[in-house]
Amino acid sequence: MDLQLCGKTALITGATAGIGLAIARTLAAEGATLVIAGRSQANLDAAITAIGGNVRAVLADPATAEGAATLTDAVPDIDILVNNLGIYESKEFGDITDDDWRRFFEVNVLSGARLSRHYLPGMLARNWGRIIFISSESGVLVPPNMIHYGMTKTAQLAISRGLAAKTKGTRVTVNTVLPGTTRSAGIEDFMRSVASDPNLPADEMEREYFAKERASSLIQRMIEPEEVASLVAYVASPLSAATNGAALRVDGGITPTIV
Repeated sequence: MDLQLCGKTALITGATAGIGLAIARTLAAEGATLVIAGRSQANLDAAITAIGGNVRAVLADPATAEGAATLTDAVPDIDILVNNLGIYESKEFGDITDDDWRRFFEVNVLSGARLSRHYLPGMLARNWGRIIFISSESGVLVPPNMIHYGMTKTAQLAISRGLAAKTKGTRVTVNTVLPGTTRSAGIEDFMRSVASDPNLPADEMEREYFAKERASSLIQRMIEPEEVASLVAYVASPLSAATNGAALRVDGGITPTIV
């Protein structure tokens, strides 16, 4: 299927690893011109090599107001914005400090809000654009040991739906994608932090994690980043024109209710 992305420019945050890197590779393979942002030049250089295609890297951190300004100054206009930058951790509610709350909100929520605030007006003026927030099933089923993380994912749903209402009658869309637990460089360390035995083999640890922590998952396994990227690429394309204001699940069936 031709997703008709040739000639489109996409900015992806958090694109040097995991879901963001998979999204970048998928969009590049479909012919889009990419811009990726990050805090480490070495990581950006490695990502460019891994992605291939037409890729530009900007050394900037949109989790800060200064970094977001640096990024938007370097790239004033785009067709597609994928707000993927995010952090997570397991932490008991009583141990979450004020600084933790602020840090998670800055990175996971304000980064996307800042960039959307800049790029949405241009998309509306040109009557075409895509804004996609990479949220999480944790925004609906908030884990009791990740409440600060879940809060940020719920906030993304609110921002996305509110922005979608501002696109009424245009060819601009704003949607949210909700992955479940997805394989990434840091996920094994995270699962070990909640495992009954941190020395379990990786496959046993994964089975235990889904049985205990994600029992409602229908697939009972980690999602591959490419599985998320395939949905994001469709939502980013002209073919998804009738999908707007939606919360789209790629969570392995973990969320039992319609979102």
